Amino acid sequence: MADLANLPSPLVELHDERLERRGVHLRLKRDDLIGPDLPGNKWRKLRYNLEAARQQGFTRLLTFGGAYSNHIRATAAAGHHLGFETVGVIRGEEHHPLNDSLAHARAHGMTLTYLDRATYRRKAEPDVIAELTREFGPCYVLPEGGSNGLAVRGTAELAGEITTGFDIICCATGTGGTLAGIAAGLRGPQRALGFAVLKGGRFLDDEVRRLQLEALGTVTTNWDVDADFHFGGYAKRRPALDSFIEDFGDRHGITLDWVYEAKMLYGLFERAEAGCFRPGTRVVAVLS
Repeated sequence: MADLANLPSPLVELHDERLERRGVHLRLKRDDLIGPDLPGNKWRKLRYNLEAARQQGFTRLLTFGGAYSNHIRATAAAGHHLGFETVGVIRGEEHHPLNDSLAHARAHGMTLTYLDRATYRRKAEPDVIAELTREFGPCYVLPEGGSNGLAVRGTAELAGEITTGFDIICCATGTGGTLAGIAAGLRGPQRALGFAVLKGGRFLDDEVRRLQLEALGTVTTNWDVDADFHFGGYAKRRPALDSFIEDFGDRHGITLDWVYEAKMLYGLFERAEAGCFRPGTRVVAVLS
């Protein structure tokens, strides 16, 4: 299956006096630049799932997400480029006009359907899956966010692309798949730190363990989840986050995604200011 992304993604040094006065050295892993339709961890999580779908004879992908889901966008784009039909099961009621994410998905041929929030919470249960496949036909079912054992296999490759030394690698965490994979790909004393973008993100501890067990048959202990920088919940924001995004753009010329990346970097800067990293710590932050 042809790759739709330019890998490895760039690794760039970021100079910011707020970190430097705390002795923290930061590099950005620019996974957001690997491709226009499948940026960041989305291709890494989809790649081996798409291979499995094709090997198993499926011609249609079905997956789940909220109205602002980057995974929904990416699945639609992957299907468009690789010849799969796609179905996106969206949490909540349909709203018009469609937001940019859902309009992008529909423009790439995705059929959108909606589940009320109570049913959506049961989306992985057999009766819900059976009803969806009865309506749409045989489908290769991808979980919300694309996070499963094959996704962990794909995201684990990210760490191996980094050829310079580092101590901690950070990522935004929604479903746990990226964090699970990155941690699995680390060596020696390196650690992974995920910043939960959802309120009540402590459940991600169990999700990371489950995903690693599915992918690896074992669970690593070289990772942590910080659940304190969700800014009210998924796809929610507050003035402090908006100010951080504007200031970061002014300083570094990078416009941060406010759903994921900005929360992760805000948390990273706050932890540095609080002295959570010893002087000399080398950090890689993944932008996806």
